[in-house]
Amino acid sequence: MLNLKVQIRKTLGKKVKSLRQRGVLPAVLYGPGLKNSLSLEINSKEFEKVFGEVGESALISLEIDGKKSLVLVHEVKRDVISGTLIHVDFYQPKAGQEIETKVPLVFKGSALAVKDLGGTLVRNIQEVHVRALPENLPHQILVDISGLKTFEDNILIKDLILQEGVKIVRELNYIVAKVVPAQKIKEEGVKPIEEKVVEVEKVGDKEKVKEGEVKETVMIEKKPEGKK
Repeated sequence: MLNLKVQIRKTLGKKVKSLRQRGVLPAVLYGPGLKNSLSLEINSKEFEKVFGEVGESALISLEIDGKKSLVLVHEVKRDVISGTLIHVDFYQPKAGQEIETKVPLVFKGSALAVKDLGGTLVRNIQEVHVRALPENLPHQILVDISGLKTFEDNILIKDLILQEGVKIVRELNYIVAKVVPAQKIKEEGVKPIEEKVVEVEKVGDKEKVKEGEVKETVMIEKKPEGKK
């Protein structure tokens, strides 16, 4: 688990612009484990580095004045023109209580129905809604498409391999991915989802994704009013 040092932020409102000019990112921490939300500030480059590794579905150890708290990145806001980070919301879940959040799917392998039959790989979803204790939340879920050998083969929600304590909040027979004849795509005028199938490298007993991930903001609960 990565550690991130932050400080209590005294600069509020429109004055936070001066923080960003110095490379300081304004942030807010809230959740059921806190009496009141906290205004924070953090080094932008340090946050970018950590966020690039953990994304929105993994816990971060947030250190405030020497005290550490386990949090999730709830929402990241960027400037619509420059793409520069302008604000981040941290969410502190209640200890021992399951939470629901979205986790990205990362597709790996090669579908024989694409390679041998000339079909088109179609992904119906790019992420799944899961329920788990905060410490059990997966950073991503790998989907092996090598079993798609014919146009009749499907990968269903129930086929996804999950770590212990993680449940997917969706109908188990929902189709995650399949391969369809290229002609069918053409006839129906359906534009296939642009694929980002990644290579997965074995490192000891673990699998390391080498490239390609799809992430999206985790929506857990609304931020309290009055804090920026």
